[in-house]
Amino acid sequence: MKIYNNILETIGNTPLVKLNRLTKDVKALVLAKVETTNPGNSVKDRMAVKMIEDAEKAGLIHPGGTIIEGTSGNTGMGLALACIIKGYKLICVLNDKQSKEKMDILRAVGAEVVVCPTAVEPTDPRSYYSVSRRLAQETPNSWYVNQYDNLSNRLAHYESTGPEIWEQTDGKITHFIVGVGTGGTISGVGRYLKEKNPNIKIWGIDTYGSVFKKYKETGIFDENEIYPYITEGIGEDILPANVDFDVIDLFEKVTDKDAAVYTRKLAREEGIFVGNSAGAAIKGLLQLKNELTENDVVVVLFHDHGSRYVGKIFNDEWMKERGFLEEEFTTAADLIAEHGNRPLITLYAEELVSHAVAKMRKFGISQIPVLKDNKFVGSIDDSRVYQLLVDQPELKDAPISSIMAPAFPIVTKGTHVDDLCKLINRDTPAVLVDLADGNFHIVTRYDVIAAMS
Repeated sequence: MKIYNNILETIGNTPLVKLNRLTKDVKALVLAKVETTNPGNSVKDRMAVKMIEDAEKAGLIHPGGTIIEGTSGNTGMGLALACIIKGYKLICVLNDKQSKEKMDILRAVGAEVVVCPTAVEPTDPRSYYSVSRRLAQETPNSWYVNQYDNLSNRLAHYESTGPEIWEQTDGKITHFIVGVGTGGTISGVGRYLKEKNPNIKIWGIDTYGSVFKKYKETGIFDENEIYPYITEGIGEDILPANVDFDVIDLFEKVTDKDAAVYTRKLAREEGIFVGNSAGAAIKGLLQLKNELTENDVVVVLFHDHGSRYVGKIFNDEWMKERGFLEEEFTTAADLIAEHGNRPLITLYAEELVSHAVAKMRKFGISQIPVLKDNKFVGSIDDSRVYQLLVDQPELKDAPISSIMAPAFPIVTKGTHVDDLCKLINRDTPAVLVDLADGNFHIVTRYDVIAAMS
């Protein structure tokens, strides 16, 4: 019988899969190292077990002890499996931007989960770096893993992931591409591959809001580069010891939107259901495709499984809220689809300017059409009202008819967006859409901008 003694023995030997549709315009042969077949469904299983085993050898963790780690979720899962087999307790500290699925999965395998705010400095006592260290100091018989600076992280990939890729490509690999977070995967694999062939290129995928790319190119740690971003698992606001910048040939940044869109494309066009960093990695490859030739063999590593992003990347509403879902806006009806069920706010010409200000404040709107005898006779917008009241405060008690601008143009639901855009300009901030049932709706300059973004 061919059996494994425990689940940890099944880690590694993940498949290499040729990509076809998404890379059809890339001259090189592109292969995906799909790490989701590890028992914890991510590449992090490899280094999680290695870090624990090295800590045991060094006497840093003792029977019945507690392991503590700050994680984006995947390292926590690998640690959880090892803790179950080896009999340790586990506390995982996560940022609040991580998906709910990751948190639920960690709890399902017995880990205690502590959630910290994302938008704070690494040195802030609320950051997940600081909270992890504090818990390790306060918890008896505990060990803080610190995957960022624990060099067993990259050693795991030097010993396992790198050799696998070399053997699976028969040594023909010319480029290795992967998203960079702790730096363990790219540095361990990169070092192994360059020892085999110094000409192999190692490309790291970074995200906007992270410091890696600029630091590699200039040697400057620029805090102005740091701001909150959505992409999970890659990018950092610190320089982990595991990132070996000498091994990495270049970094390429990918936007949050592109990472999300291409994660979905991998599922729908390649049948590979993987996570956020995989989308970033494949988009980074496509951005660099002109650097490749038909003789190149490129391996792109896909970190984790798509099931951890069902409530985010693979949720249409979540994508729409962030402007990530690529939608076709061709008519006026498309532009009002999101808010067409709300009533049109109007004013009567006889009302006072102060009434207009009150309605703008109450409903959070900037433009209002003006009626008289149930016909649109004028309009007002916040910039016009503001300027008039600054110059003549007494106008707040004047009738709207005395200060209103011309009525907004009226279009039909089928009016093409291009034609509608020609009507909206500096002097005309909105148009009215005739719904053909006696009702109207408004399309503002903001609606058009949102559709274009």
